Amino acid sequence: MFCVNDEIKSRLIEMADEKYREFHSKLLPDTDNILGIRSPLLRNYARKLAKEPDVLESENDFYYEEIILRGMIIGYMKTDVETRLKYIREFIPKIDNWAVCDSFCSTLKFANKNHSRVWEFLQLYVNSENEFEQRFCAVMLLMYFVNSDYADDTLELLGRINTDKYYSSMAVSWALAECFIKFPEKTEPFLYGNVFDGQTLKRTVRKICDSYRVDKMLKTKLKKEVIDRVCS
Repeated sequence: MFCVNDEIKSRLIEMADEKYREFHSKLLPDTDNILGIRSPLLRNYARKLAKEPDVLESENDFYYEEIILRGMIIGYMKTDVETRLKYIREFIPKIDNWAVCDSFCSTLKFANKNHSRVWEFLQLYVNSENEFEQRFCAVMLLMYFVNSDYADDTLELLGRINTDKYYSSMAVSWALAECFIKFPEKTEPFLYGNVFDGQTLKRTVRKICDSYRVDKMLKTKLKKEVIDRVCS
């Protein structure tokens, strides 16, 4: 049987970079179990481990990179949709910061070929009160459902996510901004309605204004009409 605990931990420690650990730790100030491994190295290792049938059996993850590695393996392994979704359900409680969430979601590219089933799966989390389950749902919508087939439904679902916590609000604003950039006519009513809280709307407008894909006059309009209304 593949020796998950010892071999993987040893290999991760070998890949650690102290300077990168110091840099990355500043991005995750509440995370103190970071080794400092650059993402390309971690992804390459995850692709290799994804071929091992027993690699997900251990639950003894300690290092931040071990948790990310597990999430990447779930995305890279060859398996059927329902088995992968089972592993995803088991992994989601391990998400306790934005980096684990976003790296995990970015690896779940199987969603592109299984939109209907993944959409159904996301309904389990849209009404969650857990901050990172909320973020998981929003980031999955952002990465795989901001398209012509799902734009309307994605906007409706984003409006149902509780955004009273920082990382859920940031993810929803990120997704909402991307919806506006790609589908401004569909998204604009959501910015002027009472669907989203003021803080999330302000973050959304900032993200839109940071984009080179939005006309300057439209940015000015949003700043004046949306931000002024929120602040009034």
